[in-house]
Formats: sequence, C-alpha cells, structure tokens
Amino acid sequence: MQSSLVITIIGPDRPGLVESLSHTVTENGGNWLQSQMAHLAGQFAGILLIEIPSAQADQLTHALDALAKDGLTISVVAGNHPQSAASPSSSSCVLQLEVVGQDQPGIVRQISAVIAAHSGNVEELNTKLSSAPWSGETLFQANALLRMPDEQSLDDFRSDLEAITQDLMVDLSLVQQVK
Repeated sequence: MQSSLVITIIGPDRPGLVESLSHTVTENGGNWLQSQMAHLAGQFAGILLIEIPSAQADQLTHALDALAKDGLTISVVAGNHPQSAASPSSSSCVLQLEVVGQDQPGIVRQISAVIAAHSGNVEELNTKLSSAPWSGETLFQANALLRMPDEQSLDDFRSDLEAITQDLMVDLSLVQQVK
C-alpha cells in the first residue's frame, strides 16, 4: 500500500540543497510527485508531495530528520493518497485571479476576506514585488488559483472584488478556467 507525505522544509539556502533532499527521498523509496519551492530573503522554503510504500514512510521521515543538522526545519505530515482524494464538487468552478497595484499592507488580507466570504478556497497563491517601469514605484503582483463553490454566485463575487479595488488601488483580472 502506498502512502502520501506532505513535507515542508525551510532553512538557509545553499547550492545542492534540492539535490540533497531529492537524494534522501529517492534513497528511501519515495517518489517525488509535486512541489513548490522558493528562495526568500536568503532562506529556502519548499513544500512537496511524496508517494512512498507505507512500510518505508517512517524510514524516510527519520532520514529527513538527519537533514536538520544543516540548519533545516523539516515537517512531515501524512496526506491523502492522490488517487483516493475526494474530487471537487461538479458544481464548483476554478478561477484564475491576477492582481497588480502599488504595494501597500493589507492587499492579501482584503482580497482573501472577499474569497472567504464567498466560501472560496485559495488553491495556489504566488506573490512578488517588482519595480514599475514608468515610475520605479514598488508594484505588488499576485496570481491565485481559486476554487469557488458554484458558478451561480460568480457575479456577486466579482462585484465584491471590484468594490475593493479602488480602496486598494489595484487592477484585477478574474478568468474562469475551463473544466
């Protein structure tokens, strides 16, 4: 029987870190299925999904603990097996949200409050800061993949998002993804 493990890792970034992690996973019988990793302020941060024979899960967990000697903080949590995970409701819809505007505190908080008020789920969120080419001001950019409970309330959701764009001084784009 196969098990799924969700592994988070954070620590000082260095060359060879991903190789060390992937070597440990492979040498202990794991199969690297999915991951997202980033370099943030000199730190490496990652989350990955591993599939492994259930009998070897503890062995992999102990091997990953050994990487802590390099200053890494690693957490391993049992996940749902990818094939057994419940499929989303057929009435749900997936949206791609893009936000761009002058950086200021509270952008993510206000947008996520609207998403939560409509019972939506943020499945992916990527944010970054960049320099505006015309003024050099700091721009905040966000790309999110959202799952909303049904298509019937999308107009209300879009209206509520647009209502906060003027206060936040951001532009947004909301596109429904094809199922």
